[in-house]
Amino acid sequence: MNRAAVLTVALGLATLPAVIAAARPVTYNFPADTIPAAFAEPDTEIVVSNCSACHSLDYIATQPRHKGPQFWRDAVNKMVNVYKAPIDPADADAVSAALARKFG
Repeated sequence: MNRAAVLTVALGLATLPAVIAAARPVTYNFPADTIPAAFAEPDTEIVVSNCSACHSLDYIATQPRHKGPQFWRDAVNKMVNVYKAPIDPADADAVSAALARKFG
């Protein structure tokens, strides 16, 4: 290693304690949890309580419309069987039905 490289490393190591001492914790202000208007109705509470644990409700609201009940059954089954979403089988049926009513 040449002299300049040794000096650079030495200066870096010498200033490290000052850098560490000056470090401050970083804080973040996250937005308050809000429920999109599409899920603010009592019949979609089952969706909010089961689906928002893994992803945003906006994700659901941006899915294709008017695909029918089978589309929503398949989507919920995929979440349970492929992604291992912790949804009780009875709740999975209720979630599918609520999504089919809401989004077609």
